[in-house]
Amino acid sequence: MPTIAFLGLGAIGRPMARRLAERFPGVVVWNRTAAVATELAGTGTARAAASTAEAVRDAEIVITCFPTSQDVVQVLDAGMEHALRPGAVLVDCTSGDPATSRLIAARLAARDVAFIDAPVSGGTSAAEGGTLTVMCGGNEAVLDRVRDVLAAFGSKIVHCGDVGAGHALKAVNNALLAVHIVSTAEGLATLVKAGVRADVALDVINASSGRSNASMNLFPERVLTRAFPRTFRLALLDKDARVAAGVAHEHDVPAPMLQLAADLMTSAHRELGEEADHVEAVKLVERRANVEIR
Repeated sequence: MPTIAFLGLGAIGRPMARRLAERFPGVVVWNRTAAVATELAGTGTARAAASTAEAVRDAEIVITCFPTSQDVVQVLDAGMEHALRPGAVLVDCTSGDPATSRLIAARLAARDVAFIDAPVSGGTSAAEGGTLTVMCGGNEAVLDRVRDVLAAFGSKIVHCGDVGAGHALKAVNNALLAVHIVSTAEGLATLVKAGVRADVALDVINASSGRSNASMNLFPERVLTRAFPRTFRLALLDKDARVAAGVAHEHDVPAPMLQLAADLMTSAHRELGEEADHVEAVKLVERRANVEIR
């Protein structure tokens, strides 16, 4: 059994860490809000650490799951880096940016610590059920060392390429989610104003070539019902879409759609606030069109 530390117990990280602790006894957890780590440790399957250095000191595998790559840099700077043991592997499940991942990997390599970027997709329900998709960038032999650990919360574990490839793929995937949310909202707003009921429009679209995960799942279950459960913050989708547009720019790929999606997510984020769910981006379209999709 490898010794494991898990840092970052947010909406996705907490169920991931819980599943790890159920399969691998002795998992050490840390969170910036200490009460969250203490609560998880109270289940008897994990141990809470008072600091990042304490959490990783004896760990062969360290998993981080934060909102941004800069959060990972901050915990490294705050003492975690010097506490990592030589030969350890840092698996970063943050939805981060490839450029920072490459800098982190080079920094850790100098201390004989391997790095894998391994963002996840599937949301809180997949994290709870252990069915996340894990997109991995880095040395494939290193990935093989940690694959059984990732399988505690991921049912699909894919080696995507070198360091940064996982974060690039996750960012583009989420940028496409942003495109689908906005384009579906624009289409439905147009149809509602043209006299077509939104549920009728979705029924036809979802049986036709215009369907997407957004139209098939998010709009019927959230937009038409106006439920908007808080499963993934709009602020994070804004960040991911901007990362995707940045990756395209870095590699000289003309990507007006990705850039537009990033710009629209930033506008929605600013207008709707930090706590809005990502699907609530449709409200920006509704306000500009002066119509409600329902």
